[in-house]
Amino acid sequence: MSDVELVRGVLLSHGKLAEGMVDAVRRITDLDEGVLVAMSNEGQNPQGLAEQLDLLVGSAPVVVFTDLGTGSCALTAQLTCRNSGRRAVVFGMNLPMLLEFVFHRELALSQLVPRLLTKGREGVKTGNPPAPDPPA
Repeated sequence: MSDVELVRGVLLSHGKLAEGMVDAVRRITDLDEGVLVAMSNEGQNPQGLAEQLDLLVGSAPVVVFTDLGTGSCALTAQLTCRNSGRRAVVFGMNLPMLLEFVFHRELALSQLVPRLLTKGREGVKTGNPPAPDPPA
């Protein structure tokens, strides 16, 4: 039996984005229930959202993913995860980084978070770059 403590993920977003992202990851992977949990700021004030997130996160190691680096979701994540070596925040979640998370959540947060950022950045590209503007 392994002593590895698997990291959990909480997706905190505006509207139903987090719910859709969790659904997409589940369709691609064989994701166990509770590995990624969706939360929305819909109908929540900042204090209520922070309390809900804090209860959900508990003491397990966790990465809180947000849709944006600013706004109520980002502020709530930062406040809830400050002063804790067992909680990390990643802004600008995307599907490539969430898949990386699912497949490598046995890593320590100090190793996992940089991988997530790299994979997320690598996932943003263009398939058809625009032609350069003609000279004036």
